[in-house]
Amino acid sequence: MSTREVPIVVITGYLGSGKTTLMQNILKQENRKIALIVNDMGSINIDASILHKTGNQVVQVEMVEMQNGCICCTLRDEFMAQIERLSNDRSIEAIFVEASGISEPSSIAGAFVNYEEMTEDTRVYLKSVVSVVDVDRIYREFLHDLMSEEESEDGDVINLVMDQIEFCNLMILNKIDLLTADQLEEVKEGLRAIQRKAEMITCTNGQVDLDVILNREDFDFDEVEAYSSVQQALNNCEHDDVKACVDEYGISSFVFEEKRPFNREAFDEFVESYPGQLIRSKGYIWFSDDPEHVQLFEQAGRNASVTELSPWVSAWPEEELKPMLEDFPDLMDDWDEVYGDRCNQVVFIGKGYEKSEIVKLLYDCIEKHPEECLRQ
Repeated sequence: MSTREVPIVVITGYLGSGKTTLMQNILKQENRKIALIVNDMGSINIDASILHKTGNQVVQVEMVEMQNGCICCTLRDEFMAQIERLSNDRSIEAIFVEASGISEPSSIAGAFVNYEEMTEDTRVYLKSVVSVVDVDRIYREFLHDLMSEEESEDGDVINLVMDQIEFCNLMILNKIDLLTADQLEEVKEGLRAIQRKAEMITCTNGQVDLDVILNREDFDFDEVEAYSSVQQALNNCEHDDVKACVDEYGISSFVFEEKRPFNREAFDEFVESYPGQLIRSKGYIWFSDDPEHVQLFEQAGRNASVTELSPWVSAWPEEELKPMLEDFPDLMDDWDEVYGDRCNQVVFIGKGYEKSEIVKLLYDCIEKHPEECLRQ
């Protein structure tokens, strides 16, 4: 357990999942003083009489709008300053952070962990990342999108929901009164397809005892990251395109790795007719018409996206690349003489698919004359 004194609990979950209701119930619990930081002033409306009766302290911090809705960049300044200020109040038992419904929890947690490591005298530590899940919506909307062959108009939303479920060490399954026992079990199985280990707690109207959230093992970034089906596939599967890993839910996964680039047009066609048996895919790729940038490929159900990220190290100017390799020689461990650090590495997770067929489709997308793209 942590030797630091003030636990931080990050509450995530998509819009309407019940984060605010959960916080209202926590603040009502008697003889507990909990500080609350909200990263979106408009996302919560706690009745003042409730706060007066309980004596809890609520602090609302309006966050600066950041690119892609990410708040982790502000966690090192105004946000962490508020947390440190609150932690100096010795009567506060814990600090809860209600993240925006469009926040990526891994970015928030990463910022907290970095802050802990860099600040020796801080009294705070990250206790848990909690994902509040609207089981009714998961069942009626997202579960259908994950399993169906129809493309949803909310592909970005589905990928965000998947990210929030994948990166947590506690899932609070809210609104269970809206489902039958069989429907709830179907939701649980669907969630386990993308999140293997995090504890699940069921509730109605966000009724969860504070001790259930606080009395658990401290947050471990590496362990929680490994909970996701994507990371488990990377950790457990052989990277030789031969073996797929199958778990107790009948969900299998494999990692596709290839140094040569994809042809963008061929890959787009592959995405357009994406195999319906694949539930989730995620990884880094590159295209022959852009040897400079890393591309993030994400898929959930019939919805897929490709996002341009930072440059590959091997695309750096020579005067910057040489000192970088000298300072970080481990970069050379997976360095290719032709492609440098460029590679395609994607985890594919699904049920009832024929792996050899998908691998063939992927190799059909590989650029036929890849070396030419590096001579452009």
